[in-house]
Parts: sequence; structure tokens; C-alpha cells
Amino acid sequence: MKRIGIIGASGFTGAELLRLLAQHPECEVGVVAAGSQAGRRVSDLYPSQHGVFGDLVFSEVGDPADPFATAPFDGLDAVFLALPHSVSADWVEVLRHSVGVVIDLSAAYRLRDAALYTQFYDFEHPYPALLHDAVYGLPEKYRAELKNAAVVATPGCYVTAATLALEPLVAAGLAGSGPLIVDAASGVTGAGREPTATNLFTAVDSNLCAYGLMHHRHTPEMEQEIGAAVLFTPHLAPMSRGILATCYATSGLGASDGVTTESLMELFIERYRDEPFVHVVVDPPQTKATLGSNSVQISVRHDQRTSTTIVMSALDNLTKGASGGALQSANLALGLQETLGLPAVGVQP
Repeated sequence: MKRIGIIGASGFTGAELLRLLAQHPECEVGVVAAGSQAGRRVSDLYPSQHGVFGDLVFSEVGDPADPFATAPFDGLDAVFLALPHSVSADWVEVLRHSVGVVIDLSAAYRLRDAALYTQFYDFEHPYPALLHDAVYGLPEKYRAELKNAAVVATPGCYVTAATLALEPLVAAGLAGSGPLIVDAASGVTGAGREPTATNLFTAVDSNLCAYGLMHHRHTPEMEQEIGAAVLFTPHLAPMSRGILATCYATSGLGASDGVTTESLMELFIERYRDEPFVHVVVDPPQTKATLGSNSVQISVRHDQRTSTTIVMSALDNLTKGASGGALQSANLALGLQETLGLPAVGVQP
């Protein structure tokens, strides 16, 4: 049985990790730390946890600069970090020497170019050398590298949806030379548990709005993993969880070049044939179909009139887009079956 710790366990991604780990046959949760909720029972904050974690109590989150801060986690097989980026950077550095694998859900180790953190995250990365040691936590691209990884950088939710949708086109040389367009909408849980003026019910209900125009911090991560220039526009949708990404690539290619909807469907079916959580579907994907699951649904169309390929992908931003993707990578790093603890079927209706 693998022993697990979570730091930053009181947020939405922490709660989702607990939900998934409750169903995991090979893992047991030992330590859950959450600074703002220390001393409180997990089930008091999230009543859905009563069935398994009814008496589990949040512990204090120490200062990673304290030489004794890692003591509660020393010797654990895996520790998940659900913390702000600049805080996670320090915790990864101190924990990687004393636990089996550190799985970071922040962006602290996703980007390989340290200069991008100053530009997009407003902090200077304290451990730039470690950026090249961390394995990017997208099994569909880095499965071999994730096996026995010591540090895993879990992708962003938007980036997971966009990369799985567009990387096969780029790899096949079918994306064209212009920027790829990612037009995506996310549920409000993507903004975290802390209330703000933009995620209150009165702001979200019956409303759809764009944000982060032209300089969203996920843009360089998308470009890194997709392998092409990206113009990304995120939207906040009036739903609790889920992402629908509609992506566009204008290649100038058409039926005379062998590019049709049918040929592209065959390309995606072949690319994801052996992937346990990626499903290529005929009808346009819907967020409700992936709700609560670790699955991604993808569909593709080619518009002959404009020589434009449209790829649509849907996933749950808290599951495959965060905690589920993190657990999938952790399973690989721990030498476990990749699908353990991860639901493949969404909650519908």
C-alpha cells in the first residue's frame, strides 16, 4: 500500500484528490495539510468526504525553509502539492529529497524556460535547473518518462484540453503556418475556492465572459507542448466544472491533399487508440459527458471551404484537468496500474 500526503488539501483540487484516492485500492492517505483550515475535519469543510475521511483532520502547512517542515511527509511514497506557484517551487525542492515522488499541481515546474516565469507569473524561478528534471505530467505524451519520475509537473486544465486536441495535427504536419486558435470555456471551479468579484454566483449566473486576452499565463505552456504558436482566449462559463475547447488550424490543405473530416478522424483514432482516457467521438463533445471522470472526448471536422480544421475537446477541469491527471501520472511514477482510482465514465444525467 502506497502512503500519500497532500499539501494544500483544502482547495478544490485537494478535495478532488481525496475523492479519487478514496477509491484507490493501492493508496492510503496519511497526511493532509492546509494552512487556512488546520485543525478542522476534512468532512466539516467537504461533507461528501464523510464516508471515508470523516475523522481526517487538516494539519498545519509549515515553512519549507524550516529544516523540520518536511518531517510529517518524510518517507511517504507520494506527496501532492496544491499550492500557489511560488510556494510550490520551494516545497518541491525540499520534498524531493525525502519522499518517493512529488506531484505538483501548480505551474511552478511546467515551463522549461525560466525567463517565462518572470514574464507570465511575476516571480523569478528559484530553481531553474530543476525545470529540466521535472517530468511534464501528461501521460499521453510522456508516459515513458513518468515511470519512476521523482518530480511531476501536472499540466494546466486548459493546456491538457488544447494539447490533446492540437498536438496530433502539428505532429502530422497538418496545422499550417499560422497561429493555432484555442477558444475555450471553463467552469468556475477553475478559479479556485477563494471567493472573488468574478466567481461569485451573481457574477457567474447567466453570464459568459472572456478574460486573460492575448497574455494568459497558459499560453506559453500550450505553445511548449503543442509545438506551435497559439492564440488563446479563455472564457468563464456558468457551470461548476468542465472545459470545452474549440480549436482551429488553417492549413491551406483540402481534399486534393487527402485532408478530409474522415481522414482526420482516422488520424485521431489511431493516435489515441491505446489511450485509456481519451475517446475520439463522432458527435461534438459535451462537458456533461466527462463530468467527474478522468476522460477526454475529442472530435474533429475539416471545412473544405476555408481549409480549416476544427478540433473540439471536453474534459472535467478538476479531474483530468488537474487532480485526476495528477493521480494518473502518480500511478505511473509509483509503478502502479495507470488507471487505478480513476473513473472513466462521466456523471450523466
